[in-house]
Amino acid sequence: MLDVRRGVGSHGAHVCAQPLERLGIRAGQGLLDLFADVGAVALEHPQEQLVFVAEGAVQAALAEGAYVFITGRRQAELDAAVRELGPNGEGIRTDSSDLADLDALYRTIQQRKARIDVLVANAGGGVAGPLAEVTEEAFDKTFDTNVKGVLFTVQNALPLLTEDASVILTGSTTSLRPGPGLGVYSATKAAIRNLARSWIIELGASGVRVNVLSPGPTNTPGLLGLAPAGQEQALLDAQAAEVPLDRVADPAEIANAAIFLATDQSSFVNGVEFFVDGGQAQI
Repeated sequence: MLDVRRGVGSHGAHVCAQPLERLGIRAGQGLLDLFADVGAVALEHPQEQLVFVAEGAVQAALAEGAYVFITGRRQAELDAAVRELGPNGEGIRTDSSDLADLDALYRTIQQRKARIDVLVANAGGGVAGPLAEVTEEAFDKTFDTNVKGVLFTVQNALPLLTEDASVILTGSTTSLRPGPGLGVYSATKAAIRNLARSWIIELGASGVRVNVLSPGPTNTPGLLGLAPAGQEQALLDAQAAEVPLDRVADPAEIANAAIFLATDQSSFVNGVEFFVDGGQAQI
């Protein structure tokens, strides 16, 4: 049975499974399907419109007076998320790996708000399994969501991005520390890291900043959903044991980092991979 000792990030929640068999998680189990595919959020502030993705970041942005658009593949999960937004948000069903869906998404944002000051490309996931068991389907699905989806999410947003806009890509500690069985997933996150490096060169003259936000293990429903019923705390304890701070993150801590990268407080921060992981990727 596969023993995954590093992290897997998905939809704003960084997921680790260590060891899988002790928690009842199969090697090859699809992490992608355990998460609602929340892919983008737009927020309108009195002086700025923002686009975020990740539950904590959305709530933090709403607290700043923003208007929010969120996207997702699964209508039920999307509707539940929208109910949490109140009157200052709406959801648009979108599969970020489907270019027609992305076209429709940005047409709607163009009609509603006509600009984006912050774009967070967050959709992601993968399948844990050794090299000998990687299938073409799993490979394509992971790269379509994690790389193709992110690239075209940003590309299609370009006409709406304002001067000095901030683009935030969700990364993973596996870009530095891939674990056994995470070769395909970690390759997609390394690709995201290098897309950011390339894009700051292309977009720099426009004032648009691009950074990668890489969370550590975070106490979210997505992470807890990886554990069998009744073993949620065991999963959290296993994740905490790999973090120098000896705990997992609260979603608000990831949100605070996203807000920092989204605002003028980080106006000279460009092209970095910002680890919010309690030091996990640094040891």
